[in-house]
Amino acid sequence: MRVLIVGGGVLGTMHAWQAVERGHEVVQLEREPEARGASVRNFGLVWVGGRAAGAELGTALRARELWERIGQRVPGLGFRANGSLTVLRTPLELAVGEETAARSDAAERGLALLDPAEARALNPALRGDLLGALWCARDAAVEPRVAQPALRAALEATGRYTFLPGREVRTVGQGVVRDDQGVEHRGDVVVLCTGAALGGLVREIAGVVPVRRVRLQMMQTEPLDEPLTTSVADGDSLRYYPAYRGAALDALNREQPQPEVARAHAMQLLVVRRLDGGLTIGDTHGYDEPFPFDTQDAPYDHLVEVAESVLGGPLPRIARRWAGVYAQCADTSRVVHRDQVEPGVWLVTGPGGRGMTCSPAIGFDTAEEIGL
Repeated sequence: MRVLIVGGGVLGTMHAWQAVERGHEVVQLEREPEARGASVRNFGLVWVGGRAAGAELGTALRARELWERIGQRVPGLGFRANGSLTVLRTPLELAVGEETAARSDAAERGLALLDPAEARALNPALRGDLLGALWCARDAAVEPRVAQPALRAALEATGRYTFLPGREVRTVGQGVVRDDQGVEHRGDVVVLCTGAALGGLVREIAGVVPVRRVRLQMMQTEPLDEPLTTSVADGDSLRYYPAYRGAALDALNREQPQPEVARAHAMQLLVVRRLDGGLTIGDTHGYDEPFPFDTQDAPYDHLVEVAESVLGGPLPRIARRWAGVYAQCADTSRVVHRDQVEPGVWLVTGPGGRGMTCSPAIGFDTAEEIGL
């Protein structure tokens, strides 16, 4: 078949990967010179441990395997199985870790509860006070700023893939896409991976999609002068990921409220070391549109304070700050919104914060459903 993919982000590119792997020809169109949405404004985390039981966890585990396989073939992704440590610094946070590690699916998730000495043996940079840490051996990371170009280079080497940047799609029909340069592209299947762009063409074709938009703020430091051997999360991430729900989390939420700025911006601390040594740090969650057009300092100040308390020392200078918007299914129990909006035309969007983690498996499932 000839597959037309609209959208140059990680979700669209993983659909392209699946189609080419199955022997098909792919033309991928992107309205920007390069993807500039959530696909490059994230941590690059392949985050398994905190996923909801059922379809979400199953998708994340399959995606983790696919990321590793693809990473072996495309070294430019910067894939590394570095795992993660969720630092537990209060008795209530430690209780959530104990409850989570005792569950029957902890081994499947790669979760284990560590004492402070064991946590520091894995990641010596954790010099702040802690009572323990929840280790996830299945978590991994890639480099979000270079992942799509690396994947595209590997796809182009097959001779069955064409990337067309700077092409905004104006009309879509069965087996045909017309771009803003008046060029008509023909194929057998069209897959729309338009991310958080849910108006315009998407609304015209699919109506109002049951997907909401979420805004985040993040930052990156200059290189840290020592390795950060794992990704790192703080206790507030326990409030955010569904795997930790239970009686102990209820007690944490009731008896240890978040600081006001963290609560107001739905914050957690996540820290990932980039291959150049810099630290990507975040994040916030904003759900009410219209979103602000500027970034706010208070969340950044809070993240710096928490990160420094976890690491037990000052961070390197903040080199970059940014905001981004991603698409999340309104029903957050759904991994992705996938719908055949016209004969031969599929819309795939709304994975939320799972997009980087789950995109390889989402692309695989779409290919299976379409019959590629």
